[in-house]
Amino acid sequence: QVQLVESGGGLVQPGGSLRLSCSAPGSIFSNNAMGWYRQTPGKQRDLVAGITVDGRPVYGDSAKGRFTIFRDDAENTMYLQMNSLKPEDTAVYYCIVGDAWGQGTLVTISS
Repeated sequence: QVQLVESGGGLVQPGGSLRLSCSAPGSIFSNNAMGWYRQTPGKQRDLVAGITVDGRPVYGDSAKGRFTIFRDDAENTMYLQMNSLKPEDTAVYYCIVGDAWGQGTLVTISS
């Protein structure tokens, strides 16, 4: 079973920033699409941002203009830089590489 390792969640005040990271085995990192989803209780898991197989970033409406997704191929790690955070960004954030999911990391935006 492929294991992804997420980190970077936490409690931040509105307007603050966080960077999430997701590390994956090199065997899957190089050849797959990848991305970040988020989920709040009772709701579906929604796309935040992704990187297509050909390296193109895509963003959900909630992330446009505030979040940046990028990858470090040397480290087999994907990142999500989140700026100008809002309380409505509070959620568990999951990374996905290919069809493998991370364990989720909680992001809480509150004063």
